[in-house]
Amino acid sequence: MIRVMLVDDQPLFREGLAFLLSQQTDLEVIAEANHGSEAIALCHELQPDVILMDIQMPICDGVEATREIHRRYPWIRILVLTTFDHDSYIWQSLQAGALGYLLKNTPAQQMADAIRKIQQGYGQLGPTIAPKVFAQGPISTPQNSLVSADAMSVSLNPRERDLLIQLAQGSSNREIAQSLQVTEGTVKNYLTRIFSKLGVRDRIQAALWAQKHLESIVSRQSSKEDQSVGNG
Repeated sequence: MIRVMLVDDQPLFREGLAFLLSQQTDLEVIAEANHGSEAIALCHELQPDVILMDIQMPICDGVEATREIHRRYPWIRILVLTTFDHDSYIWQSLQAGALGYLLKNTPAQQMADAIRKIQQGYGQLGPTIAPKVFAQGPISTPQNSLVSADAMSVSLNPRERDLLIQLAQGSSNREIAQSLQVTEGTVKNYLTRIFSKLGVRDRIQAALWAQKHLESIVSRQSSKEDQSVGNG
């Protein structure tokens, strides 16, 4: 059973959402909070598996609450659920530690599926949110990047580069495994190494890193390989 907390300052919305989620046999709404400060306090007491977090709330907004909960309880998964699709909200939420970002008009079944994926540690982005995150061009953000690894300091072998490209394209572990003709366990091992090299914590941040840096990495390492062949 996945234990869920709802954080939203609109009681009627929380009530409706709780009812929809109650139709899922593997989801249980264990708590509701009116704002971020209340959510932080309830986390200490109840330790939910997944939090559905609104953005704009009084006293303590969703971004600040996400940041504080992620700092104190990094094992709690946070899925932002809001009416706002502004670039700044998306980036700030992901930077703060959210694993996903959905709009409130998301169909109930898709929302339930997203909760399950989030609980497993997979990132989830709504269909109108994903293009904003994975767009080739820069997106407005208060910080330059979600990740800390310097592209010039990262060395990826050809298999890791191939896997990272597919990850950035949105492929699942199963799809990557089939493409590379390896097991899903091998893909997970590769991802662990890649995350460590890039200094990221999840698939979304790795994909964002790839969108920004991978072309220069491939070009730089291909040049080194060509020089090595020439010297040989």
